Amino acid sequence: MSLDPTASEFYFRSSIKKYFIDTLVTGAGKIVLFDKTILYEEVRDRTVTEWFVINFGQFRRSYLSTNVLEVNCCTRNDTEGIALSKLTDTLIENITDPTKTDTTQRITLYNSTNANPATWTAVGGMMVTDIMEGIQQLTSDGTKVKGISFSLRWGTVI
Repeated sequence: MSLDPTASEFYFRSSIKKYFIDTLVTGAGKIVLFDKTILYEEVRDRTVTEWFVINFGQFRRSYLSTNVLEVNCCTRNDTEGIALSKLTDTLIENITDPTKTDTTQRITLYNSTNANPATWTAVGGMMVTDIMEGIQQLTSDGTKVKGISFSLRWGTVI
């Protein structure tokens, strides 16, 4: 007996990566990293001034599965935090949907068996809920960081 696609952690992670690459990288021209610390190799040279780090939380499989994502919005050379506030606004724009009466963003859950995302098939949808914004922090290398966490919920065949 095989695992239903709606219960696959691999499909979940692939779908989240696709969503944020499509919206933040392709759509907004931003740098996005997954499951990395804030101080990663690509920004150590200090030429990068803004980026997102998306960390996957605990994967809970149930009839209504959940995962909490934490997104760290990061900026450098941002004395007053103006760039950080714009970066957090960009994230919030992409995890809410004002065209829906409940403003809840839906993210497609795909069967990502094939390597090419253009050939993936939708198997469900995830709802963004419980958005929580942290406080702005300053790291030892001068990076400003604001963490935003939110839950994703979706129906699962388990």
